[in-house]
Amino acid sequence: MTGSAAGSGPATKGHPSEAPGFPEEFDRIEAAVDAGRTDLGPLGFWRLLAKVKADPALASHWAEQAGRIDRTAFESSSLIRVPVWVGNVLSLAGILIGAAAVAIALGTESETLAGLLLVFAALDWSAAPHSIAHWLVGRIVGIRFTCYFLRSLVPPFPGVKIDYRSYLLASPGSRAWMHASGAIASKLGPLVALAFWPATVAPTWAAWVIVAYELVIIGTDVFISTRRSDWKRVRRELRISRMQGSGG
Repeated sequence: MTGSAAGSGPATKGHPSEAPGFPEEFDRIEAAVDAGRTDLGPLGFWRLLAKVKADPALASHWAEQAGRIDRTAFESSSLIRVPVWVGNVLSLAGILIGAAAVAIALGTESETLAGLLLVFAALDWSAAPHSIAHWLVGRIVGIRFTCYFLRSLVPPFPGVKIDYRSYLLASPGSRAWMHASGAIASKLGPLVALAFWPATVAPTWAAWVIVAYELVIIGTDVFISTRRSDWKRVRRELRISRMQGSGG
């Protein structure tokens, strides 16, 4: 999902459109994107958005143009896009496949099969709920989404695309919860699968594999996601929320 870097700026006095440099910068970036430049970082878009997000009045005023720029750049660079409802159906199907695996594990007398099915469910429930959790929490807090997407096929990294206009109009705390929801869902999934282990004939190794996988993905969150992905965005939005609460 598209994000931006955190930053600070003074509260804007007067009308937000009168903020020094903002109209020129937004127009410059939009013209570059319309001309085919889709990497928003070098254009200074995220640095500009960091200043905008620091002030709710600025965020509200520039939400429309920022959303338009982000959408144009995204649609020019994403590999595969499908409607949100298609992505949600696929996510739910993935969750149900995991549930079917657990149901079979509960009924089989084969220890090996039960173990393999529980491990499969843990992996499946780690991946399938991630994007739909972002979508569900986002919808609850007023953030909208435009599509599910793949930016590359190897490896395939699916995601659900934020409508950046609605994202800027939401509070920083709401944005933080939306980002956190997918990461939390991915960590809870394997634990849910593990909870079924005592009710099956699955061997001990299956439980240990799930525990090991859980530790790996938690470690990934601690060492990678806090710098590059969901938890980085959570920390960024919480910083903005604290800054707004303290008056900048």
